[in-house]
Amino acid sequence: MQRTIALLSWVGACYATSLSSSCTVSHVRSSLPEDGYILGVTFDHSSVTANAVYNSTNVSVFFPQATIDYCNVTFSYTHAGSDDTVILGYYMPAPEKYRNRFLATGGGAYAIQSGSMSAPGGVMYGAASGFTDGGFGSFNTDFDEVFLLGNGTINWPAVYMFGYQAIEEMTVIGKQFTKSFYGTTNSSRLYTYYQGCSEGGREGWSQAQRAGSEYDGLIIGAPAIRYGQQQANHLYSNVVEQTLDYYPSPCELEKIVNETIAACDPLDGRTDGVVSRSDLCQLHFNMTSIIGRSYYCAASTSTGLGLGFGKRDTQPAQNGTVSAEAVAVAQKIVDGLHDSEGRQVYISYQMGAGFSDAQTTYNSTTGTWELDIAGSGGEWVARFLELRDEDNLSTLDGVTYDTLKGWMTQGMERYMDSLQTTLPDLTPFYENGGKIIHFHGEQDSSIPTGSSVHYYNSVRKMMYPGKSYNESTSALKEWYRLYLVPGAAHCATNELQPNGPFPQTNFAVMAQWVEEGIVPETLNATILQGEYEGTNEQICAWPLRPLWADNNTFMCEYNQASIDTFEYSFDAYKLPLY
Repeated sequence: MQRTIALLSWVGACYATSLSSSCTVSHVRSSLPEDGYILGVTFDHSSVTANAVYNSTNVSVFFPQATIDYCNVTFSYTHAGSDDTVILGYYMPAPEKYRNRFLATGGGAYAIQSGSMSAPGGVMYGAASGFTDGGFGSFNTDFDEVFLLGNGTINWPAVYMFGYQAIEEMTVIGKQFTKSFYGTTNSSRLYTYYQGCSEGGREGWSQAQRAGSEYDGLIIGAPAIRYGQQQANHLYSNVVEQTLDYYPSPCELEKIVNETIAACDPLDGRTDGVVSRSDLCQLHFNMTSIIGRSYYCAASTSTGLGLGFGKRDTQPAQNGTVSAEAVAVAQKIVDGLHDSEGRQVYISYQMGAGFSDAQTTYNSTTGTWELDIAGSGGEWVARFLELRDEDNLSTLDGVTYDTLKGWMTQGMERYMDSLQTTLPDLTPFYENGGKIIHFHGEQDSSIPTGSSVHYYNSVRKMMYPGKSYNESTSALKEWYRLYLVPGAAHCATNELQPNGPFPQTNFAVMAQWVEEGIVPETLNATILQGEYEGTNEQICAWPLRPLWADNNTFMCEYNQASIDTFEYSFDAYKLPLY
């Protein structure tokens, strides 16, 4: 047996000695798993492509900038009894840079992959990095484009591929392919990781919940879990404006945000333009103090992909004083959705976050600001609930807080086993020895920061029933750590709080935790813009919160009142909302 292992190791060392010799179609074909490696899966050897890429520079907020060489591989497979074709992509490091690591990656919004943005970040750490098109037709085809077979008919295989199956298959296939590609099939351990944010974060949780034994470490950012609630929640701000019959201009909303940031910035003990303690902001800042403060924004014209081909958004100069009506709208949004009986349906964004969903549009004919239906929420209702091939709702007439609750319940129940992604029992992942780094921007204006805290608590209670809060938190932090990133927006830095840090080295931190046992008591982060660009900072692990003492000494404190601001009852539902 020892002689066989030694021989295999020798063969592996000689199998692929350079990027140019390994990055060939013939070598990739010979490295594909056998048909049936996954039951019902057949590989198309004629689909293989392989090309070497040299001196490529990755640019991403999630990884430090680096110049890398890799083999860009694609091939496809089919499922028995189906006419689908699933395309996989893998970035394979040069053999001398390979470190026995595999990284699975996800996408964003309705894209199941973000290959060229995410995969290079694995290569720079010696990991073969994979992504999938989910069987949707191409890497450029999003899930919402294939969701309906026709009006009223759901493409359920696509739902389950998007929900969790495609990422799992890409990982299982990729692990075996990677071992064969580098000739290490039976000679060494392959450390397997996942990294993604937003939809990519949800996909990460889908793997923890349904394929936990495949992974050693998961890096999950601002996950779009609790899909039924999360997607419809984008319409909540619109319904608030419609219900209160006030449509603040973008400049008035911006003034409210900036004044909130200025007031709450010092509450963490340091004035740096960053709201590190949105919990203290909620406890101590009264938004009505902003009423009467003046604002001004110059006229502007912008274009963008989100506006549609050839469209321009023109806004006139805006000036005035913040009205009581605007503050009422802002406060109602921050309070989160409650039904007509006052029961909590869902949560909103932390104080200091922008009001992205509440943006209004200017009617040049009437000279007034009007409702601008948030497309993320409008498409969800039109396409995924009403099953119409539409990108948005045409009107919110008659829509109430109770209507939103109904939509959230409908979405949760319809997609409970596919897109909701909130199963809190992570026993297989835990028993496999897996580790989780979960992070979320404190000022995320797309996915509420509290969404991550609530799921963390759901896992804590499920995995450690009968233990006290401190006992269960202590046990959970041994393998699952949550970090709220001060000032950060949605999976990104925040132009309104440029001095906020962002964790770019999560892969390196995770690899040290898994492979060397170095526990990330705090999460490493760097300020990427503004006057303190390049400064290193540390982010506290929940439930500890950041605080600077009188001598500007940083600490992570336990503050029960702050923790309590992130506790939610969700008593509007009969089913538990994990």
